[in-house]
Amino acid sequence: MFALINLSYLTAAVFFILGIKGMTRPSTAVRGNQLAAIGMFVAVVAALLHHQIVGYSTIIAGMLLGGTIGVWLARRTAMTSMPELVASLNGIGGGASLTVAAGTWLTAVAAGGIQSTAWTLAIVVSVMIGAVTLSGSVVAVLKLKGTLGDSRHSRQWQAIALICLAAVIALSTVFVSSVTGSPGLMLGLVALCLLLGIGLVQPIGGADMPVVVALLNAYSGLAGAATGFVLENQGLIITGSLVGASGLILTAIMCKAMNRSLPNVLFGGVFGQTDQSGAAESGNEFYEGKVKYSTPDELALLLDGARNVVMVPGYGLAVAQAQHSVKELASQLESRGTTIRYAIHPVAGRMPGHMNVLLAEAEIPYDQLKDMDSINPELPQADVAIVLGANDVVNPAAAEDPGSPIYGMPILNVHKAKTVVVVKRSLSPGFSGIPNSLFIRDNSLMVKGDAKDVLQATTTALKEL
Repeated sequence: MFALINLSYLTAAVFFILGIKGMTRPSTAVRGNQLAAIGMFVAVVAALLHHQIVGYSTIIAGMLLGGTIGVWLARRTAMTSMPELVASLNGIGGGASLTVAAGTWLTAVAAGGIQSTAWTLAIVVSVMIGAVTLSGSVVAVLKLKGTLGDSRHSRQWQAIALICLAAVIALSTVFVSSVTGSPGLMLGLVALCLLLGIGLVQPIGGADMPVVVALLNAYSGLAGAATGFVLENQGLIITGSLVGASGLILTAIMCKAMNRSLPNVLFGGVFGQTDQSGAAESGNEFYEGKVKYSTPDELALLLDGARNVVMVPGYGLAVAQAQHSVKELASQLESRGTTIRYAIHPVAGRMPGHMNVLLAEAEIPYDQLKDMDSINPELPQADVAIVLGANDVVNPAAAEDPGSPIYGMPILNVHKAKTVVVVKRSLSPGFSGIPNSLFIRDNSLMVKGDAKDVLQATTTALKEL
């Protein structure tokens, strides 16, 4: 039986790897997700056949409760709230690892026998990473929702994090060297680690939250792997390691896309911590009398003569739920012989792949979605580039202004298109808190309004031409 269980865990790992490979391309993403789900099903069945099962009735009740909550969350979560959901799931994973590790240790203490030093060390690692992931994810969710603003006391929070880290290391040393164990020691370790998670995430600006969410995803996987050592469960070790490794790779990719190093994100506190009121005031002076406004009717006339159009989706498109409207406009243009492509920046929206998933929901062909590296050389040939709610990822200051906070960040070179049309509800800055010089370029027009309303009005006007 033990050999069969290990073989099942190995099979699940193969499905996980194939699933991750499938998710690297939009055309195979659905199949990859299905393969990963099959792998998780195999792993769950193997775990149920493993030793130390508390009772199938309890497990079934937990699965029904968790499944019900999962379905409810999936149905009620809007696409714009997907980053918050991902961050929440990271926190739940960290909390589960924390609870299981702490509960296992307390059970062992009550039974009068702590196992080896290596086992105790695995307990400490699982509790520490799990608690940091839990509290850090809560802060990340609140920041993404806008409930918790960027801290103006970042230095104080960084000092708190350093003090907590030193205390956690000291207490962990005592914990590992303890022979009998004390519930109070465990409680103190958990409390310090929870505070450490808050201290690590609270000083980080809103623009860096997508990177933090990816990092917390890696933490949740590492916590799960450590818990696998605690429970001597090979399946959990394999799964946690895969999640941890993929999360770290994703974090590195996002840092590269933002021209940021991970230490700079965690300790620099540059992006997203600008005083927004000051940014708004300076922004008004920056734009005053320089923005050329247009209307959906004029945009329709412009598009009527265009043969090469690039759509640039951003978070504003997601907020307006305008993916079907952009598809309708694109179909109308394609019927007139216009070539349509979509320029996708790696960090457009609030998480990697946000725009891809949103556009796939409207059944936009995958081959029309172009990543930054492939679309940038083609943008100078675009007759019209329509920016739909994007901001920092199309700001020319990143390429042209050495004094800009986002200088060096790779962007979509939308400003090189023959004509740029920006669809945006206001002139408010992006997460970086700085004005966007794209809006005042000689080749730029702005249509103020909700992306969905503007696109629908443009499509209507285009049909009447």
